[in-house]
Amino acid sequence: MLELMKNRRSIYGISKEQTASDEKIRELIEQTLLHVPSAFNSQSARVVVLLGEHHDKLWDFTTNILKEIVPADNFGPTKEKMDSFKAGYGTILFFEDESVIRGMQEQFQAYQDNFPVWSQQSSGMHQYAIWTLLEAEGYGASLQHYNPLIDEKVKPEWDIPESWKLVAQMPFGKITAPAGEKQFKPLEERLKWFK
Repeated sequence: MLELMKNRRSIYGISKEQTASDEKIRELIEQTLLHVPSAFNSQSARVVVLLGEHHDKLWDFTTNILKEIVPADNFGPTKEKMDSFKAGYGTILFFEDESVIRGMQEQFQAYQDNFPVWSQQSSGMHQYAIWTLLEAEGYGASLQHYNPLIDEKVKPEWDIPESWKLVAQMPFGKITAPAGEKQFKPLEERLKWFK
């Protein structure tokens, strides 16, 4: 597991070539949904996998939305970034079901302020687990956050329930360019140890 953690990086050079079957990807995501923890076993994480034309459509939507916001003379780098995501094999959309969170808040009122925070923590664990498992199968991925800009297009296009809140997007594909060298802050600044 430590080696998988070390190898998982943000990869932006990706292609549409498969390194694992769709069935394998589905199995990894299903197992993640079953076994990644959540506060009070609330299981509020929701995942949507977009492959093929669905994946391409997401990044076309996003490009068109950003084109309305980013000044035309600065749009070149944004377009390149969107094209790099679209060049991948697929995208995983991570959601949190707010109806589950509200239900937990009503059921356990003493902790009601904590459930949205715990929900995000669980979502992060789901993202990290899937990202790491994809890496183990030879896929590169990165985590993107174009929500809420794209929410109004995503929900009707893929029949997403209103209570699902989009948290992140993970484009993935076969690695075509490695990640750059990673910089590490000194552990002495990040860890306290008492024995």
